[in-house]
Amino acid sequence: MRVLLVEDELDLGTAIKRVLTQQKYLVDWVTNGNEAWGYLEYRWTEYTIGIFDWLIPGISGLELCQKLRQNHNSLPVLMLTAKDSMEDKVAGLDAGADDYLVKPFGMEELLARLRALQRRLPQFQPQTLKMGNLILDYGKNTIMNQNILGNKQDIYLTNKEFQLLEYFMKHPNQILTTEQIRNQLWEVSAESSSNVVAAQVRLLRRKLTSNGCGNPIETLHGMGYRFNLKNQP
Repeated sequence: MRVLLVEDELDLGTAIKRVLTQQKYLVDWVTNGNEAWGYLEYRWTEYTIGIFDWLIPGISGLELCQKLRQNHNSLPVLMLTAKDSMEDKVAGLDAGADDYLVKPFGMEELLARLRALQRRLPQFQPQTLKMGNLILDYGKNTIMNQNILGNKQDIYLTNKEFQLLEYFMKHPNQILTTEQIRNQLWEVSAESSSNVVAAQVRLLRRKLTSNGCGNPIETLHGMGYRFNLKNQP
């Protein structure tokens, strides 16, 4: 899942991004409201949740919420702020924020608030994703291969391998271009190329084939990649 983090305190932003990345979120982090609005205008459909600090340079977090709702954008927003009066909380919620977290806060509470927001989404993340003989386990960060005898084998995945395989499994038998994969798996600010995508696909494919999962990821030259269910054992 992709998060837009808008936070100008560098230490706090670094800490939040590190924790979210460890939890398999993909995080685009910006430090001012004007840049954030640019992301939201052109990429808002790619985000699952927004985390906005109230007091940021440029457009404030409060104004970002208002602009989202005025444009009929229902992106869930968690507002971060040092303002802790009842009037401030009401103002934030009235502006369109879905939840409110007062600084300073613990990272466990931040994660709990995000999980609560996700539970309100129609596309809330299940515990597992099954496609053919493969079962992706969100809790253990593994892919499970179940053979025809019912035997199961857990295969550990890195975060990037997990994100890539999840993307393929959610789009079975569809052609996914290199650009689509790059936009889905790498942050906007990251330096990524078609070679990075090809290398990541190669690593994932090697792990699947070496663990008896067959080769479900096809390369379609000049077009992209496809997760082909027929290529599972």
